[in-house]
Amino acid sequence: MRYREMVGGDYSMGRPFLTKAAAVGQAIYTRLKLLMEEWWEQLDDGLPLFQNILSTMGHPDNLKQVDLLVQARIIETPHVSQITDFRSSYDNRTYSFQCNVETDFDETIPITMNFGRWE
Repeated sequence: MRYREMVGGDYSMGRPFLTKAAAVGQAIYTRLKLLMEEWWEQLDDGLPLFQNILSTMGHPDNLKQVDLLVQARIIETPHVSQITDFRSSYDNRTYSFQCNVETDFDETIPITMNFGRWE
């Protein structure tokens, strides 16, 4: 797997490509940042922020539903074998999670993200 490195949230040219576990980590972040219906060529791909997540957040009992949506995006990333140590929280309109992702390259990578201040 090869993946173009992102710097400051944007792809960078002229830098070496990421490979193996580093590429998987970049692919996970990219997949989690793509919103459903954002990419005109494949409207059904992406994290359903507006379709499912925002409508369920604000209800503490629904944190598990959001966790499952995020975990599905991660596990469907190429070369991800499993997710371990998944922990999440929702506080002050910010959903945060951290986990470890085991890859097909026999490496484990930590993933931490915050989706903040959903109004």
